[in-house]
Amino acid sequence: MPGAANKLPAGYPAMLKDIKSRIQEAQIKAALSVNRELIELYWDIGKLITSRQKIEGWGKSVVERLSADLRNEFPEITGFSTRNIWRMRSLYLAWTGGIQKLPLAVAEFDGENLPQPVAEIPWGHNIYLLEKLKNPSKRVKIRIESWSNSR
Repeated sequence: MPGAANKLPAGYPAMLKDIKSRIQEAQIKAALSVNRELIELYWDIGKLITSRQKIEGWGKSVVERLSADLRNEFPEITGFSTRNIWRMRSLYLAWTGGIQKLPLAVAEFDGENLPQPVAEIPWGHNIYLLEKLKNPSKRVKIRIESWSNSR
């Protein structure tokens, strides 16, 4: 129907453009929401492991078992390797205790709760920050700057 396009109302192209833009915006929001939930889950797992280590003396073998059990229970989901579970613990530890001692007074970095800027970046970027920047003040500075620039 090549001639049918010519019979479209004059406002159709603008409406189509608007709808496409809204669909793309919704897709981005959905991806960010999924990422935020994933990072919150990883934070909570890291917090649980840290707590159990303090209370019950959990060690390497328990984390390895946890990894195996989670991978068996959720074979279609990646991300529960032993190494990644240790990274979840590192995420929690990196943004809690040491952060309270920093001279930077930022509400999102209270040393107890998952900071919003941390929740809004992909897991791979969080890992990069953790593994490449050992100094908490540099990590916080980079995270705040990049989060502020993206808003």
